[in-house]
Amino acid sequence: MKLAPLPLRRIFAWALLVASAGASAADGHAASAPVPAASAASARLLFSWPADVDAPATHGGSTRGVPVTPVRAPTAGWRALQAPGLSAQERDRRAILAMAGTFRVTFDFLEIDPFAAGAGPAAPYRSWATEKVYVDRDEPGFVSLAHILEMRVLEDDGTVSDPMLVKHWRQDWAYEPAEIVEYLGRDRWRRRPLRDAERRGAWTQTVSQVDESPRYASVGRWQHNANFSTWLSGETWRPLPRREWTVRDDYQVLAGTNRHTVGATGWLQEENNLKAVLDADRRLDATQPYRAREYGVARYEAIAGVDFTEADAYHEHTRAFWDRVREAWRAAFARRPELTLRGPVDKLGLYKPLFERAEAIAEGRATGGTATDAALVDEALAAMGATP
Repeated sequence: MKLAPLPLRRIFAWALLVASAGASAADGHAASAPVPAASAASARLLFSWPADVDAPATHGGSTRGVPVTPVRAPTAGWRALQAPGLSAQERDRRAILAMAGTFRVTFDFLEIDPFAAGAGPAAPYRSWATEKVYVDRDEPGFVSLAHILEMRVLEDDGTVSDPMLVKHWRQDWAYEPAEIVEYLGRDRWRRRPLRDAERRGAWTQTVSQVDESPRYASVGRWQHNANFSTWLSGETWRPLPRREWTVRDDYQVLAGTNRHTVGATGWLQEENNLKAVLDADRRLDATQPYRAREYGVARYEAIAGVDFTEADAYHEHTRAFWDRVREAWRAAFARRPELTLRGPVDKLGLYKPLFERAEAIAEGRATGGTATDAALVDEALAAMGATP
């Protein structure tokens, strides 16, 4: 198996990703000709600033994806979710499993209300991807979904690029767990026990970053209807995503809720976020606790006929290695209920040895499951500040 060149994959792994001016959640295919990112993306935003406001152009890039075929019939996951006679826990589980599959994804974020006096509107964000979501684990009371992107871009001359592979995020779902690992701000996480009332009938979603380091965890409950199922989190603190920390440094935390809604041909992740300012002690700033509120939506549209061969191979060959990384993080939080990392792992580049090792295993240049893996993982976590 030959994967895309390492430098190119690394660019895509930490840029997310290039945004699309042409690929749209509405049209089902890429635009037929290159268009400026600002005009194309702005025209297709579902909501924006009032027409008489001089709103800034969108940011996120200007690449175009190749045409894809949306799935119009209900997916197998949706049909399984609608089966009669299921227990409440089993219907919840099937809603989670229905988020697996192959998708075209569009990411849209709009700052709807700046709180600072005289502040103008911030640039909306739009991005896209073709992504496969794998059922990495399916155990009683626990489901792990691993996201891997395999993208092909239309070049200016009309040719199609080689596939670009990106190990993306992970979401772990646990039913009535005893504890979660939550974000406290300024690169600190805490293991917190859940109260009986808080965990009863609930599923926690724990999200990991692309290198399996912690990002955030939320508690919520599923609700089911004849034509959709939805899970809504409680308020959750999250580190700034790349789309934000690359362009601003005036706040430290996203504080908000996530809603996952599963339908017949895909699913949505909606975010309602406050951009929170923290003092040196990780408390909300006394004079200006919030900069703005933003809305965000990631649309996962089921697609057919897209080649995810390289994503499949990468997932198969590196799964055991990334499991070792995940186990190292679990052990780190077992030793200490709170961890403060040395900084954002993506901003500091602390992920690089892990990605290089995984790529070597995927390409057959190294053998996984060796003492080398264990030593490298320990060194990487120590560099992040996750070990004593």
